Amino acid sequence: MENRVEELRKQLGLNQEELAKLLKVSRQTVSSIETGKYNPSLELAFAISDFFGKQIEEIFIHEREDFE
Repeated sequence: MENRVEELRKQLGLNQEELAKLLKVSRQTVSSIETGKYNPSLELAFAISDFFGKQIEEIFIHEREDFE
């Protein structure tokens, strides 16, 4: 799942460590989310969206798969 976390973080002038402290997660978690190696839990996704003041859909871009 793609996301805009890095872009939004940089717009606020925060580094990964600072964002991690604000979200109460590790810097590695922030890094993994930004690179798409880790999809956050629903609870963390809501915390991220609340922090940035955006809807989850504005931050996390889910590419739908065709189910047949």
